[in-house]
Amino acid sequence: MRPRVLVTGAGGPAGRAIAAQLKSRGVPVLGTDIRELPAGAGVTVVPVPPASDPDMVSALRRLVVQEGINLVIPTVSEELPQLAGYRAAFGTDVRVIIGDPGPVALANDKLFTAWQLQTAGVPVPRFGVPRDFANAGAAMAALGGPIVLKPRVSRGGRGVMVIDGSNQVDWHRLPEGQIVQEFIPGTEYGPMVFGTPAHNGAAPFVVVVEKTELAQGIVGNAVTTRRAEAGEAMDVGNLAMAAVRSLGLTGPVDVDVRRRADGTPVVLEVNARFGANSGRAPELLDAVLASFALPSFNPASFRHSTGAYAHVLV
Repeated sequence: MRPRVLVTGAGGPAGRAIAAQLKSRGVPVLGTDIRELPAGAGVTVVPVPPASDPDMVSALRRLVVQEGINLVIPTVSEELPQLAGYRAAFGTDVRVIIGDPGPVALANDKLFTAWQLQTAGVPVPRFGVPRDFANAGAAMAALGGPIVLKPRVSRGGRGVMVIDGSNQVDWHRLPEGQIVQEFIPGTEYGPMVFGTPAHNGAAPFVVVVEKTELAQGIVGNAVTTRRAEAGEAMDVGNLAMAAVRSLGLTGPVDVDVRRRADGTPVVLEVNARFGANSGRAPELLDAVLASFALPSFNPASFRHSTGAYAHVLV
């Protein structure tokens, strides 16, 4: 079967990365987004309701039926819990690349993620919620230095603030749904995990990417990245795999990891989807597509073009 793919959030960083990879493989791809994309975006995009709209899943299903889609790749964090819960509604002939509802819900909320990983013994920054502390100073004292304040449900660098004592924040007027984390100062990575065997029996694996420049300097989306060589940053890859397994996630998962000052890696957050840097790890998409008969698809050719795989064996 030759896939016809629908990529949600095609205008965002993760959606653009997947759409570009699919096009390079000669795979037909249609995108969705809540807004129209400018001419020359490189992919046809159909506007759909936002994830907050009760009709979002129904609109996607109607589009899947209308366009003969048989593979759906979600890339918008806010829509993942709904698509995980309703994926069976798309029918047995349509694969939605999303994990089970429980694990996806855990990963969607950064506080629940931290609780689950901490319970499983997976290292995370020290954390809490604003109501745990009298003010920013008390939070810094309790967590051991500068802190990061960010929404529990968000993606990328949206709403992220680093508080180090030089800036002011009205602690009692913070928006609802925030998490407070210890600021981790070291190198940041974006390991990408394929969490379960693909339909062709491939083993789980992880590819480690180092974020060499961030949009907001010390936080934010990656501006530039580099793929780790085989055998490099093995501890980061093993940690990412442990996090994915602890959460029970399946398929492609994007993880954020940073090193403490002593070099110890900790998990900042987990995204149950392809990430913006998936072009650095084309074998994740290879694993998703492997169950389809693609005349023009040859995983070995991508393996050759990207160099040795940086799989981490655990």
